[in-house]
Amino acid sequence: MLDTGDDRADKESAVPTAAVTYEVLGEGTADITYRGDGDDDRADTVKNAELPWKKTVDVPLGTAPVISITLGEKGGEASCTLAVRGKHVQRSTASGAYGRSTCTTELSAPEPSAPTEETG
Repeated sequence: MLDTGDDRADKESAVPTAAVTYEVLGEGTADITYRGDGDDDRADTVKNAELPWKKTVDVPLGTAPVISITLGEKGGEASCTLAVRGKHVQRSTASGAYGRSTCTTELSAPEPSAPTEETG
């Protein structure tokens, strides 16, 4: 089998991403809007999502992951949480009729595991 290197070229040209986990805790339903997979700036929306709700997507580095929730006219209470690479980043709570809440963060490159220092 001949290796043309095409697979490596595709991987090298791909935009680096980070795993982002969005979670909404509470009871009942909520409208949820979040930044989904891909390098376009489109938002994905889930109407009347049953709570609790959770989704993990790969978000391109240099973009801002964001999730917002809107409660219905019956109100209640729900919290959105945001985790990047498994590390909790932010939590926000919505309450009352048509309550709203948003969680967002900056998405940067991962920190190196062993920083190097030059001495001179």
